[in-house]
Amino acid sequence: PLMVVFDDEVMAYGCFCKFMDVMEDNFPHGKTMDSNFFNMRLLFEVYDRELFELMRSNGDYTHFFFSYRWYLLDLKRELVYDDIFKCWECIWAARHCCTGRFTLFLCTSLVHNYRDVILKNNMDFTEIIKFFNDM
Repeated sequence: PLMVVFDDEVMAYGCFCKFMDVMEDNFPHGKTMDSNFFNMRLLFEVYDRELFELMRSNGDYTHFFFSYRWYLLDLKRELVYDDIFKCWECIWAARHCCTGRFTLFLCTSLVHNYRDVILKNNMDFTEIIKFFNDM
């Protein structure tokens, strides 16, 4: 997407390098990913106990590992190409004006948006991974 926006290899490369500096903590050696999973768990444990209990009882996937790629790529694969730019603009602007955890709230809302489907189908860990990967 950076090449599309800038249409300049040097500018796109520079922005990509800066972007990777920002995203570095999401990779396995960083602590941000564990923090994201922990915070999602707490949010669901508090505000949607029914869904949390289903997740816990169906193979305990309250670790939220199914959301790994959402955080890793700032939801790039979960949205259509035209919408991802708007999403990224919101995520990146939020880091400067209100919170660095805006992606956490987007990911939480993604699960919440499909809450009824997850509950109705009594999804286990494998099913929820497949469900979100096939979206």
